[in-house]
Amino acid sequence: PLGEVLGGGAEGQKAAPEMPAAPDMAASATSADRLVVRNANMTVVVHDPAQTARQIRLMAENMGGFVVSSNGYQTTFGDANVQATQASITIRLPAEKLDQALQQIAEQAIEVRRQSVTGEDVTAQYTDLQSRQRNLEAAESQLREIMDSATKTQDVMAVFNQLTQVRGEIESVKGQIQYYEESSRLSAIAVDLIPDVAAQPLQIGTWRPEGTAKQALEALIKNATIIDENHSIEMVQI
Repeated sequence: PLGEVLGGGAEGQKAAPEMPAAPDMAASATSADRLVVRNANMTVVVHDPAQTARQIRLMAENMGGFVVSSNGYQTTFGDANVQATQASITIRLPAEKLDQALQQIAEQAIEVRRQSVTGEDVTAQYTDLQSRQRNLEAAESQLREIMDSATKTQDVMAVFNQLTQVRGEIESVKGQIQYYEESSRLSAIAVDLIPDVAAQPLQIGTWRPEGTAKQALEALIKNATIIDENHSIEMVQI
């Protein structure tokens, strides 16, 4: 602990500094600018998920952002087992351009299935971390003064160990502060891109069944597929 008395004789014996009292959090938070982290999620139907993902990447780069992750994979849709490519992409871009980016993505879509925007005010946590950093740096400065004036090896070693601990805590707090600053400066948008084939109605020739007729036909196709699979299994067993 920082308050322990360093060993040694009466000469040069000094106590390590105690942590200064933290300033009132409420007053600090009200005077500071609000720090809000805003992120969004979207699910959209598009003609070509891979192409749309490339367009979203270019949009992010043009807005001063970047791609966090991007994936494309083959999947099966509906009871008719239609195979198509689906994609997902996550980008980060300046928070002030979040609404503009969401609008541009929606304009490229055939349909917006889902869109949500979340916001978290992290001002209190950010202010607390800044206060903690100041206290730790003040303690570090006082420990260095004690070490400079220490004359005994055990005193120097004891202060050095505490300095190492305090420096580690300072770096950890700095990392958390940087995380909050980056998260509030750059918003994340996670987009799921569904191919329009998954949203298209079932069609046979010029007939496009809807409602109950569509459900019945899809069930018939599914059952026929199961029967065919079972028949194939029986043929293998024979």
